[in-house]
Amino acid sequence: MAAPSVFLLAVTGEIESGEFPGFDDLYCKFSFVYGQDWVPTAGLEEGISQITSKSSASPTTLVWNFPIDITFKSTNPFGCECWGHCRVQPCCQSPSQCHFLAGPQIVVSVYGPDFFGHDVVRGYGAVHVPFVPGRHRRTIAMFVPESTSKLQQFTSWFTGRRPEFTDPKVVAQGEGREVTRVRSQGFVTISFNVMTKDMHKLGYDVGPVATQSSSLGPGSQGLHGF
Repeated sequence: MAAPSVFLLAVTGEIESGEFPGFDDLYCKFSFVYGQDWVPTAGLEEGISQITSKSSASPTTLVWNFPIDITFKSTNPFGCECWGHCRVQPCCQSPSQCHFLAGPQIVVSVYGPDFFGHDVVRGYGAVHVPFVPGRHRRTIAMFVPESTSKLQQFTSWFTGRRPEFTDPKVVAQGEGREVTRVRSQGFVTISFNVMTKDMHKLGYDVGPVATQSSSLGPGSQGLHGF
């Protein structure tokens, strides 16, 4: 039997909930951002949830329980988080010099109505997908871009056109972020169920071998063809 040439990373889970004091009736969008060494083989790369409201049982929490399910294949879990666009880090010019994990990230953006009923962004955030097989829970600190002057703040509030990113995936990249003015706003909690295949055979030790071969139900569907 030939040795495997790629390893697989299967991820299921859900965007569980969010906490955004002062805001209600919010929905979220997600998308996965990954480098050139990663290829999705099954599942959805992006999605949009239902609108949810706070309840008397949880007056501070917005519950989405929105599912995520995707499988990636790759040959190398190491790399630069700027995906080769950085002109400062030498590792971008020589991938063999990269010595840290730079796997897929999930980018979450939350939206809801403002005072005038316009849909505006209530938070952006991103987190790396865990590599260790098993169940993981991550809480993302969200943020929103801010106008640079009081006049722009009033104009954006009055017109309903708040500052926002043209492409939310920029949240997962470093280029240009140092000149972006932002403000912290809210939290989002995500749970991941992670399963890997053939990482140990390729020399990557991310957890017990027995754990790596465990089944996670429907989420492992994308692994069977490899």
